[in-house]
Order: sequence, then C-alpha cells, then structure tokens
Amino acid sequence: MGVTPHEIRVEVGELALNGFRVDPERVSAAFEHELTRLIRVHGVPLADDGAVTLDALNGLPPLPAGLSARRLGQELARAVHEGLSGHGEVTR
Repeated sequence: MGVTPHEIRVEVGELALNGFRVDPERVSAAFEHELTRLIRVHGVPLADDGAVTLDALNGLPPLPAGLSARRLGQELARAVHEGLSGHGEVTR
C-alpha cells in the first residue's frame, strides 16, 4: 500500500551549461516547468518508500549543443527525472 506524498521538493544546486549559447534563465524556467510536469505525471520512483536525499545524479546522457533554451531545459528535466526514476548513478 503506497503512500501519496503531500509534497515533493527537488532542489537543484546548479545546472552547468558548458558549450551552450542560450539564455540560462529561459533554460531554468523550461527545466522547472518540465520537471514539475514529469513529477506530477510520473512521481519520483526513488522516493516511493518515503523521503530520500540524493547528493548527485551522475551518468546522465550528454545533450546536443544546438538546442534552444526551451528544448534544452526540457531535455535536462527529462534526464534528471530519469535519474530520480532510478536510472544513472545516484550518490546518497
């Protein structure tokens, strides 16, 4: 019997955008919007058993440098959500 959390909080300390020529604020806004949507639709599988704290998500896929700010934010959010879904390396 799963418990539906009343609150999910994801805190991202830094998004490193090396090699991209985009407005970081637009990337951040798109990232936040898409990650919120993904969490609302799919939840956070790593937190199914209760609260979880992760220090880092590693092993996420590289992204092409030519993406727009909006698309880059969306793809970053999808990559992070994949990590929160148990894919990639997790440092606790």
